[in-house]
Amino acid sequence: MNSASAVFLATIPSPDRGVWHLGPIPIRAYALCIIAGIVLAIWWGDRRWVQRGGTKGTVVDIAVWAVPFGLVGGRLYHVITDSWRYFGEGKDPVKALYIWDGGLGIWGAIALGAVGAWIGCRRKGIPLPAMADAIAPGIVAAQAIGRLGNYFNQELYGAHTTLPWGLEIYQRFDPNNPSIPDQGPNGIAFGHIPLADSPVHPTFLYELIWNLLIAALVVYADRKLRLGHGRAFALYVAGYTLGRFWVELMRTDDASHILGLRVNTWVSGLVFLGAMVYFFAAQRRGPREEPERLRSKDAEPVDDDGKVTDRK
Repeated sequence: MNSASAVFLATIPSPDRGVWHLGPIPIRAYALCIIAGIVLAIWWGDRRWVQRGGTKGTVVDIAVWAVPFGLVGGRLYHVITDSWRYFGEGKDPVKALYIWDGGLGIWGAIALGAVGAWIGCRRKGIPLPAMADAIAPGIVAAQAIGRLGNYFNQELYGAHTTLPWGLEIYQRFDPNNPSIPDQGPNGIAFGHIPLADSPVHPTFLYELIWNLLIAALVVYADRKLRLGHGRAFALYVAGYTLGRFWVELMRTDDASHILGLRVNTWVSGLVFLGAMVYFFAAQRRGPREEPERLRSKDAEPVDDDGKVTDRK
């Protein structure tokens, strides 16, 4: 075995495709990862909500509002900040609607998702900050799962590296015509031909690992400090944006820039500062919300032991 083969075997290979077909039905890895992340966030959030004294099933009811709003917000942010991908000479604006091809901006997803969650919380008569604290670790864990979708789409990577965990990226082609290059999620890596910069830093993996660490940090701090009034959520946002800041500095894929820095680098820094200010300012609001404040207004009445009582 020559040295070149040894180096190759020490790297991380990319999948040869991000889409499979079950007859006429496309099975997209990116979409599956997003769905799996949403399911995990709802399941974990509901468990945490009940542990804090809330009504079982409330998180599912809130998700009915938050998830669609979040998906729309995430896509809007991506299309606005990367408008050059869809608008202009030779571009197809209709592809701005192709959410299944990848492209969800977390900032838009959180912002508009929060609007949906606020609507759901108002309908249930529960405080939004308390709900945000319950779902915080689930959201960042869902983001980690979502990054696996970027792996299958062969996107969100950094510069060339000789480190043993470097990511091999391959030239992909149109599945219907292997002579036509297609680096999008629908392309297939016939022959596994490395691109010029391969292997590269797997920045999607760096962010995935960081997200899992932040989820663990939020759970630990929440138990230790009994965080309330949105402080656990603020800790998640601050931790996530801190990691996203340095990951954005490493990425080399196409992106919009302001004053020489990627848009998401600026946003990460500003959101980090805002989250930290809120984390310390909200401490003045006192201890964590009492359990009775977390029961939705349409929940069954319970006695002091938490058992359902008869309605009168």
